[in-house]
Amino acid sequence: MRVAIFDFDGTLYANETFQLLMKHLKNHPLYHNRYKKFFRSILPLYIGYKLKVYPESMLKERSMQFYLKVFKNFSTAELDTYFEELAEKMKKDFNPLVLSQVEQHTAEDIHIMLVSGAYTPLLHSVTKGLPFNTIIGTDIPIKGQTIDSNVPILHIQGNRKNKKIFAALEGETIDWENSFAYGDSYSDLSVLELVGNPVAVNPDAKLKKIAVEREWTII
Repeated sequence: MRVAIFDFDGTLYANETFQLLMKHLKNHPLYHNRYKKFFRSILPLYIGYKLKVYPESMLKERSMQFYLKVFKNFSTAELDTYFEELAEKMKKDFNPLVLSQVEQHTAEDIHIMLVSGAYTPLLHSVTKGLPFNTIIGTDIPIKGQTIDSNVPILHIQGNRKNKKIFAALEGETIDWENSFAYGDSYSDLSVLELVGNPVAVNPDAKLKKIAVEREWTII
């Protein structure tokens, strides 16, 4: 079996999900009053990151944890509605070149995967109608039908993506040499190196340097 693994932020979606999450909350007609508390909670983390005393990976994980606390005791239905609002905005900024690759690989009977640090239910909402066979994201803890924001999340980034990919494909024989992966940043390198056909999508400087040196496809 061949696979095609797609990153989300900066790849399928041309922008950054968390920036949109913040903007959506700040301007939301019902929940905007919760933004200040959320912003105050992440500000010390951001300052620590800018001072290079707090790693980016921890900043992302903790920021997503604090964002969930905004929706403490929300039902899964309420959260789904919130994510559907976001999905409508995000679809307008899908990269058409990447979408065409999804369609092409589907026609070639390749197993299509979306692997991202974004919240899993948001990924499902924004990709409705697209032919993804497997979607891997950051799961939201649920207790009954309610968000449990006190349970620590496991933010899917870096090598955690690889572990989740291998777990999802367990029991399958994968033709890695003839498989594909798409990513935009240096943090996607471990996934890109899994396959024989890595593709850098609008890559950041560090990834572009590697892509050029190794003669990878760049779009």
